[in-house]
Amino acid sequence: MTGIVIVAHTPIASSMLNFVEHTFGSLPERVRAVDIPPHEDTKASFDRVMKAAYGVNSGNGVLILTDVMGATPANVASKLESLGPLSGLNAPIIVLAGLNLPMLMRCISHRGEDLEGLAQKALAGGQNGILRLGTKVNQD
Repeated sequence: MTGIVIVAHTPIASSMLNFVEHTFGSLPERVRAVDIPPHEDTKASFDRVMKAAYGVNSGNGVLILTDVMGATPANVASKLESLGPLSGLNAPIIVLAGLNLPMLMRCISHRGEDLEGLAQKALAGGQNGILRLGTKVNQD
């Protein structure tokens, strides 16, 4: 099963994990949240993200979901991904930015997918979850 780590600005990551527990009735295995507070040393943030990745890793890969591309949570997660085999995880890592609730729900619902399949489902869930209400959706 693919591990999932939510890495976001405080308190977004833990709030997202609370949403999962509320929606699904319990916290799924191999899912962790890492809140990144303002002004935390990036090395400390990186170490906490690494620990979470180790905690969810079963050898099938780790999907890291971050809130904003270019911000500290995404940068720390990307640093872990860029280490590749040097991370010591012995599993691939994919980082996706732009976390939203539909993306997270899709991830939890399809956790049995392989890492690449789960990443594709997450992207689709996130994009399809953005709608303008009150207008007809054009099906072109």
